[in-house]
Amino acid sequence: MADERLIVALDFHKFDDVKNLVGELGDSVIFYKVGMELFYSVGAGVVEWLKSQNKKIFLDLKLHDIPNTVAGGLCSLMKLGADILNVHAAGGFTMLKTAAEALREESAKLGIAKPKLIAITILTSINQAEWYGAQKISEQVVQFAKIAQDAGLEGVVASPQEAKLIRENCGEKFLIVTPGIRPAGSAVNDQSRISTPAAAIQNGANYLVVGRPIRAADNPKFAAEKILAEISEV
Repeated sequence: MADERLIVALDFHKFDDVKNLVGELGDSVIFYKVGMELFYSVGAGVVEWLKSQNKKIFLDLKLHDIPNTVAGGLCSLMKLGADILNVHAAGGFTMLKTAAEALREESAKLGIAKPKLIAITILTSINQAEWYGAQKISEQVVQFAKIAQDAGLEGVVASPQEAKLIRENCGEKFLIVTPGIRPAGSAVNDQSRISTPAAAIQNGANYLVVGRPIRAADNPKFAAEKILAEISEV
């Protein structure tokens, strides 16, 4: 059976590429990430198609604007039926709280399931050498996580290197979604703060977002199943 802790990133700009990969992975993968590249290229239809295939969806559009604009945008996106939506924690407590409250109210009003709302902390492509903040990256990530939790969000997106600290500070029920997952031997590409699948789960991650190590593999299904096997052994 598929393990929904693995989220495969559909970083394409053509619908046919999405259909080919989802078809190739078959029942091995149930959860997919739709990001800016894909959503801006083909539109909301890709979310509707994934739902028709009985897949779960993390709609990764990283909203960041004034509170009412973000809240309104999320309420519009919620109607597509994604399971997870996200915003930038850097938008501040008021933006996060307004967004979380708007989703709860709108979902109750419409009688539909509310997606989980999580906050982006610091992108995994950023390393300490180029970080412009006064704090260490790990300290800022934990601070963002605490703010998101206080604002009523269900979790955060953070690198696997900070997952353990977030878990210690935010408890067992708080969701941690980790990109920057690279199985042993995989190319790092544009990621900086990375980890293997097993280490990420051991550090407290709930979901692992994996793109290129699966998408660019000679045999994507075999690559996905190797990651799933590593997850299941933790």
